[in-house]
Amino acid sequence: MSIPSVSRRGQSTPASPIRKLAPYADQAKARGVKIYHLNIGQPDIPTPPEFYNALQKFDDKVLAYGPSNGLLSFRKSLKKYYHGYGFSHIDEQDIMVTTGGSEAVIFSMMAVASPGEEIIIFEPFYPNYNGFARMAGINLVPVSTDPETGYRLPSIEKIEEKISSKTRAILICSPNNPTGTILTRKEMEQIEALALKYNLFVLSDEVYREFTFDGNHTGILSFPKLSQHAILMDSLSKRYSACGARIGCIVTKNKEVMETILKFGQARLCPPTLEQIGASAVVETGDKYFNKMLAEYKKRRDTIYQTLTDIPGVYCKKPQGAFYMMVTFPVADIEDFSRWLLTDFTVNGETTMIAPGPGFYATPEKGKQEARIAYVLNTGDLEKAANVLKEGLFAYRET
Repeated sequence: MSIPSVSRRGQSTPASPIRKLAPYADQAKARGVKIYHLNIGQPDIPTPPEFYNALQKFDDKVLAYGPSNGLLSFRKSLKKYYHGYGFSHIDEQDIMVTTGGSEAVIFSMMAVASPGEEIIIFEPFYPNYNGFARMAGINLVPVSTDPETGYRLPSIEKIEEKISSKTRAILICSPNNPTGTILTRKEMEQIEALALKYNLFVLSDEVYREFTFDGNHTGILSFPKLSQHAILMDSLSKRYSACGARIGCIVTKNKEVMETILKFGQARLCPPTLEQIGASAVVETGDKYFNKMLAEYKKRRDTIYQTLTDIPGVYCKKPQGAFYMMVTFPVADIEDFSRWLLTDFTVNGETTMIAPGPGFYATPEKGKQEARIAYVLNTGDLEKAANVLKEGLFAYRET
């Protein structure tokens, strides 16, 4: 008896390279192996208590549907937050609350590009961008960046070569996941020039805005000429260590874009109410929570950078922000090495899980020696995780 096949969309949507090794990790845990998870950006710092306090005070008798664009009280909190960054032109009607930053990305993509059209993206990039684009029938056109330059943007001419009649937008992420690179003001001005010259949207993922260790973050909302081109995609997940709350937002002054994404939002009804109430409470705390967390992550960055660069043959640039780094390892096949660490290697009953590099690229054969490291563990565990990688490299290269 024949079995119906799934859609071409489903077949072409890639599995997450961040989670694809999970079955091997589960098997290792079943054998009693302790795993240091450097593969996923899950902060271990406690969520602010204000989040839970706000939930406990919720006394509505019915947990009803909320507005499709988000609770007005929360959007006012977000408005105040963005004003704190100098974006005083942003009003609550310019903000659409989404179910996580993921929904912000896919809504934005679908609002600016039709099936078969293109969005330019700089690789390596957050792999779920690729999944979202495939779901929407949109083609991502990669522009490669180089580990030796710290994954800085190439010349404006190199980017311009990728623009075609099908190009609708440029997608940027700064501070960057997975590289930790922060775009300079000059690089942002290059993006501005291209967007204006070719009448393109700019989708700007600024989820890691506060995770800035070196240099300065320049937001897309800082460019008045791009007021009708700029779409900011944001999230509270990492900023307030609340990944499970699934609260993000889109910010744009373009009314047609806002009306379009609101229609998408109406189709999914509304973002979660309780999480918005908790999120509003933590946003209102200002910098009190985050400043302490930033100091901790800077310490973690310095620790993992030093321990990894002490390993012979390992190469990476010190990341400027976020809590990720792309690392080049002296192996021919990083996916095989990553899997081998989970299936065949331990140090005192412990091993390390990393995210193989090819999944962060759209260009075939790219990233075969690279892996993304998420430095989300305490410094003691980071040192142990790096030692596993060091000992593992020696053993793997002898097999």
